[in-house]
Amino acid sequence: MLSLFRAMTALLFLEHGTAKIFGFPHVAMFDGLSLVSLLGLTGAIEIAGSALLLLGIFTRPVAFLLSGEMAVAYFMDHAPSSFYPLLNDGEPAVFYCFAFLYLSVAGGGALSLDAWRRRKFP
Repeated sequence: MLSLFRAMTALLFLEHGTAKIFGFPHVAMFDGLSLVSLLGLTGAIEIAGSALLLLGIFTRPVAFLLSGEMAVAYFMDHAPSSFYPLLNDGEPAVFYCFAFLYLSVAGGGALSLDAWRRRKFP
């Protein structure tokens, strides 16, 4: 179940990066986004991090980095408008932050390249 949680979280999060970098799915807010910007950098981190998480390789450090990205996103973009995540549209950022924090502690699960490396190279 941990491996399924990791993979589904990675696939769902991948959309955020592809929307920023490739414009798919289209999000009007990201039209004309420069790769050399804070949102461009976060898009690149989201694509690379999601791909690594999907494969389950370097799960713990990648998930920790993505957790930090989501914490920064919440406090920079959402928290200033309201204390409550429901009112400031920050629920997804909070959820991803804690989901990634959990993966950084739990690891990638049995169906991951991390687990395969441990079995192959003890």
